[in-house]
Amino acid sequence: MNRCWRAILLLLLALALGMPAATLALDLTDDRGTTVRLERPPQRIVSLLPSLTETVCGLGACRRLVGVDRYSNHPQEVRRLPQLGGGIDPSIEAVLALRPDVVLIATSAPAAERLEALGLKVLALEPRTLADVQRVTGVLAQLLEVPQPQRLWQAMEAEVAAAARSLPPGARHTRVYFEVGAGPYAAGTSSFMGELLQRLGVQNIIGPELGPFPKINPEFVVRADPDVIMIGERNAQGLGQRPGWAGLRALREGRTCVFGEAESDVLVRPGPRMGEAARLLARCIAAKGRT
Repeated sequence: MNRCWRAILLLLLALALGMPAATLALDLTDDRGTTVRLERPPQRIVSLLPSLTETVCGLGACRRLVGVDRYSNHPQEVRRLPQLGGGIDPSIEAVLALRPDVVLIATSAPAAERLEALGLKVLALEPRTLADVQRVTGVLAQLLEVPQPQRLWQAMEAEVAAAARSLPPGARHTRVYFEVGAGPYAAGTSSFMGELLQRLGVQNIIGPELGPFPKINPEFVVRADPDVIMIGERNAQGLGQRPGWAGLRALREGRTCVFGEAESDVLVRPGPRMGEAARLLARCIAAKGRT
């Protein structure tokens, strides 16, 4: 019997017995392919990835969060919650002390297995693309029993479309280099940020064959000679001292967008602030790109 019919029969049984539907067990499959069973909707949630924290709050369930990783800082109310260390290496003892019904964690975090070994429910989710954002939003909506979860995704999509329409036609031919971290690491076309650039109609100098977040040789950027450079303020010092970069048109002509720490958080977190990220990118392109 398939899962759909099984769920229908369980629901009918619950109604016949006078049980509320919310008491039915919920089975969710995470990004590891692991099925996690919850006997009731979670009321105490630990989130160890900022994008998941923001999605829980975007779905209206911020009040259920009891602890977060040290980088989860949006929305404002999560800053009052206990910080449990990094998402990759959280304090296991601190997580246990909060008695969470479920822990949300990145698939790349090795702490997941240890938390499960200690008896905690762990849901590993890690959105990397726009399709992942939609899928993860749906999974968390199921977890939280949020009605009409598509509204959040539709709002994000509408904001991205509006940002794309705001660009002048000439700006759409702009060639962009987006540096996401020291290394330097760049946003490739298959990353969440690369897909947003594509939705805005500009050209990413980092091709799909290089992967989502490749480590780039500075000479690669020199050869590509992008129209616009996008970079966070933490990594923006000394750009002209990189080998060959002094001759880049983007530096000579002041076509560099340096994003502050709060703006960088918006840009690198695939979640409910996707529309805001698109607006930041569009504003940069409109100001610094081709006309």
